[in-house]
Amino acid sequence: MTHTEMAPPKNDFKIVPTKAIPAVVIVLAGLLFAVATNRLWVLDFFHVVGGGLWTAIDLFLGFVIGPIIGNMSIPARMEFSKKFMPKMLLLMPTLVIMTLAGGWQLARHEGFILASDKHHGWVVASMIVVGVMAVVALGFLEPANLGVLFELKKEHPNGEVIGKLMKRFLYTAGLTGAMQVATLIIMTRIATL
Repeated sequence: MTHTEMAPPKNDFKIVPTKAIPAVVIVLAGLLFAVATNRLWVLDFFHVVGGGLWTAIDLFLGFVIGPIIGNMSIPARMEFSKKFMPKMLLLMPTLVIMTLAGGWQLARHEGFILASDKHHGWVVASMIVVGVMAVVALGFLEPANLGVLFELKKEHPNGEVIGKLMKRFLYTAGLTGAMQVATLIIMTRIATL
């Protein structure tokens, strides 16, 4: 292999998958439309789809992917992270925003946030659980994700640092996955009142 035919360096990947940005913009524009027009079906769509995907991904990461990655070698973890973590950088914040904005607007639209409403207690419980999950997702998961990506971009990435950050990412995803079960219980209870 000549010098011009050499394979690209292993750390040659994009931290932010720019090809996915238009999809995120479209989703957020649709969410803004839903909130601005206050159309019940569209709000419900964004809340349910965002929440369903957020729940499924958290459960899958925490209880399926986490144990698999935990048993991988450090080089295999690093290779997996290069392909997986950039996608999560855009996906999870988008789902969190969809779920929270759609849910808040629905609760406001339906009067669930009024203390006199029969759903009020359950809605407050949901807001507490989802608020904690959002803080964990945006305050712990995303920084761990970024830490992994920036470490992988270094000329000589430290596999131990990546391993620790990936464990933090997966444990907190598992924690939010468990909290998602509480959200499912609350949401199904609200739907049947």
